[in-house]
Amino acid sequence: MSRLVLKRLAVGVFVLWGAVTLMFVLLRLAPGDPATLMLGTDASPEQIAQMRTRLGLDQSMLQQYVNYLGQVVRLDFGDSFRFRAPAMEVVTGRLGATIMLTAAATVIAVVVGMALGIAAGRRPESRMDRAVSALAITFQAMPTFWVGIMLVLLFTVRLGVLPSSGTGTWRHLVLPAVSLSMPFIAIVARIARASISESMQSGYIQTARSKGLTEGQTVRGHALRNSMAPVVTIVGLQIGALLGGAVVVENVFAWPGLGSLIVQAVANRDYAVVQAAALLIAGFVVVLNLLTDISYGLIDPRIRVGGRS
Repeated sequence: MSRLVLKRLAVGVFVLWGAVTLMFVLLRLAPGDPATLMLGTDASPEQIAQMRTRLGLDQSMLQQYVNYLGQVVRLDFGDSFRFRAPAMEVVTGRLGATIMLTAAATVIAVVVGMALGIAAGRRPESRMDRAVSALAITFQAMPTFWVGIMLVLLFTVRLGVLPSSGTGTWRHLVLPAVSLSMPFIAIVARIARASISESMQSGYIQTARSKGLTEGQTVRGHALRNSMAPVVTIVGLQIGALLGGAVVVENVFAWPGLGSLIVQAVANRDYAVVQAAALLIAGFVVVLNLLTDISYGLIDPRIRVGGRS
């Protein structure tokens, strides 16, 4: 297991380097002069030149990149010109709201998706199986922003039972979390259905039934446990995708998280905030993938015994 952790850490460092490098290149290739966009078209050439010097844009691209990597190592991206505060401080201040939204969407997706997958996988090719498959395809096909708008129209405009934006109470969290979880529910349900269905055809399930165990005991005590490895893997991988989906959902519901902050920072060409947010999200995804690999090895001992760790 220690070899697995070290290998994943090495890969994680490479992924972080690739993410921050890609962000550096994309920001520099974006059209428009950042100094002019920050100061406005009424700024004098002297003011624009001073801002370019302050941002380091008067240096060569190689020197900018070297300075940028130094900032990454120190976790110091300078100050946000829009918020007049250190960029990393601004980003970490919004991180809690995004983690709350992502965690709530993950819990909803795992609970609902596992329930649907177990119901379908217990009886393959049954009406329940076909219904769950159709529902999963529908959930996965619906755009997240459209789902959010429809939920607002139904539960806010028509029924008036849930707020459409902001934060403060658990009621504000319901609509964005459900909207974000819909595609995730479909993925978990399909993976769980396939895994449970395969397990139900195994010899140990027949042995459990021959011992007089009920169908529920057989599923909970044998099939479910042996089907968790692929579900854990897909959950760990999809949490990173949820962070991407949170950008859209947070803007639909005016949720004060990293997603809405990144959109504002990109629109204002606030380099410091964009770079700090990119590093934080990339690090978060790397840590999640590492934890997923470790948990996969703990759930399935064959990975360690087979020498893959």
